[in-house]
Amino acid sequence: MIADNIRIVKEKIALAARNAGREAQDIKLVAVSKHFSADAICEAFAAGQIFFGENYIQEIQSKKGLAPKGAVFHFIGHLQSNKAKNAIETCEMIETLDSFKLAKALHNQLEKLNKSLDILIQVNIGNDPDKTGVTADKAEELLNSINLLTRLRVCGLMTMPPLVTDPELSRPHFRNLRLLAKHLMEKSLFPHVSKPELSMGMSDDFHIAIEEGATIVRVGTAIFGHRQ
Repeated sequence: MIADNIRIVKEKIALAARNAGREAQDIKLVAVSKHFSADAICEAFAAGQIFFGENYIQEIQSKKGLAPKGAVFHFIGHLQSNKAKNAIETCEMIETLDSFKLAKALHNQLEKLNKSLDILIQVNIGNDPDKTGVTADKAEELLNSINLLTRLRVCGLMTMPPLVTDPELSRPHFRNLRLLAKHLMEKSLFPHVSKPELSMGMSDDFHIAIEEGATIVRVGTAIFGHRQ
């Protein structure tokens, strides 16, 4: 079932990309595997899925040793500074960096290990009180500070728009994130990439996010089903 679901999601990604005049290979699918077993990750990996998104460090730690060696984990939850060491030991990308305090904690741990880490800045693009992330008007200031930390590679932006009943209502938020990324790119605030990543869009609205420029979509339910 998971293999069939992945195939269907990838077909929808390809269709949305084609409708937007884009190439499907330019869009990375992150399968959100939180609360699903390592067996589910193995099944998805066998179907060609490489990238997996997790919300809790302890859950990644319990799964990582059981997952296929080629599986790549993105952290997509709210990360606390005291979990920085565990995060960099288990994740290839942190998509939810939203403060200089957290950036400094990650940088300090990376210095000890002589490692670098790819990150995305989480932006609360809809000013939703129920969401974390830096506000759009503070993103430039945060990027200026984080770019001084040489162990962190800022690769782009991530967002979760406010919860809506009609996925089309998320379109303005996706568009605003793209425009913010363009503005920040013009100020040379993504020195490690030629084009910033835009992680936006989930099971219900990833097709709209792709039309608005998403390069990473985070899809859980459409791949693994509803969580228990």
